Formats: sequence, structure tokens, C-alpha cells
Amino acid sequence: MGAPRFLLLLPPSEGKATGGDPRSSWHPESGVFAETLGDFRRDIADALKKAKGGNEKLLGVKGVHLAHATAQNRVLIGSPTLPAWRRYTGVVWDHLDPGSFPGAARDSALRRIFVPSGLAGLVRADDPLPDYRLKMGARLSPFGTVSTWWRDDLTDAFIDVVGSTVVVDLLPQEHRAAFDWSRLPSVVRVDLVAKKGGVVGGHNAKAAKGLLARHILLGKTSSVTSLLATFSHPDYSAKAST
Repeated sequence: MGAPRFLLLLPPSEGKATGGDPRSSWHPESGVFAETLGDFRRDIADALKKAKGGNEKLLGVKGVHLAHATAQNRVLIGSPTLPAWRRYTGVVWDHLDPGSFPGAARDSALRRIFVPSGLAGLVRADDPLPDYRLKMGARLSPFGTVSTWWRDDLTDAFIDVVGSTVVVDLLPQEHRAAFDWSRLPSVVRVDLVAKKGGVVGGHNAKAAKGLLARHILLGKTSSVTSLLATFSHPDYSAKAST
């Protein structure tokens, strides 16, 4: 049986690798969504520059982290880039660990992973990204809540890519808010359920989400449902809803 055909939605990470390839500078019109989202990305980058990179309230950090974030946010256009899968360094991405996938499997996985981004709207995992900081739940003048501002155009762009393909949604609520789900034809929403009850969250749940994404992407069965059923973790199981 062949591997299932699907696209996977994963969250970005607040933690990001610094630096990048100066030969690959970032421009809003880059990556898979260059034509559809480029103008809107430029609006966000211009607003962050006008806001002097942002403040503690907007960016949710302080001290040296705030200083770094504001410095980067002021010079986004033309900044060195890394592929999104290398830029994001949070717990989910560390446990997904695309760099350890066999070559062909990694290329296939990167073409199937899509990530909502406060700056870029939506990126594929192999799209170039600068070092930036902007949450989907942030309120950026003059746009208001970033996820709400992005929703219609981000959904339009994603629909063009999705077609009739199944979308596996591993997003937290903050990032789910950036999509108009009523317009997507076939979505399998996956949540982690604690086997011992209680709240699912924190470092351990994020680590489990990364391992789940890895299991799905490297799976060989033809059914997403079967892949979820065969996910093994001591603390969590995967629950699907449509």
C-alpha cells in the first residue's frame, strides 16, 4: 500500500535559528505563495519597520530577546534566509527533526508541510524565511489581530494549493484562527489526548506533537486514520475529528 496523499499543517515556533544565507535574501515575493501573498507580506514588514520592530507587548518578550527581535523586525526585507524547516527551532520542530529523514523522504515531507506565519501568512517548509518575531495572536497597528487580518487571503492561497487533497491539521487554536475552515474541502483535525486525563499542553505535549508529525510523514500505509491509530506514545494518543 502506498503512502497517503495529504498536506500537513504545523505551527511555527517562537524560537528561531538566527542568521542565514546572505546569498538568499528575503523578499515578500518569495516561495510557494510569492504571487498570492507577497503584497500582504510587504504590508506586515512595513508595519513592523514603522513600529521600530515592535515592543514588549506586541512581541511578548523582554530584555535581550526583545532587543534581538526588534532589530530583526526592522530590517526584514533583504535579510538572510533559512528554509522554514531550519528557521523554526521550537520543541515541535526539534522532535519532528526533518534533517534526519532519508533524502527522498525529506524532500517529500517538506513539500507536504505548510506553516502559518504572522509575517509571511503561510509558507511551505522549504520556503525561505528571515529571522523574525510576530505571533498570529498579536495586535499590529493598523491591522488589528494578525490572524484575523490574514484569514481570507491566507485561506484563498491555501485553497489554490490544496485542491481536493486531505489536510491534516496539527495546529493550536492561535494558528487555527488564521484559516476559514468552512472553505476547505477535506480536513482531518488531530488533537493529542492525555491517557491519564488532565490538560494537554506544555513541553511534553509539544514534543509528542513533533513525534506524531514525524510518524505521519514517514508512514507507509494508505490511510491517515491508520497512521493515527498506530502512533505510540507513553502519555498521549492521537484523536481525529473532521
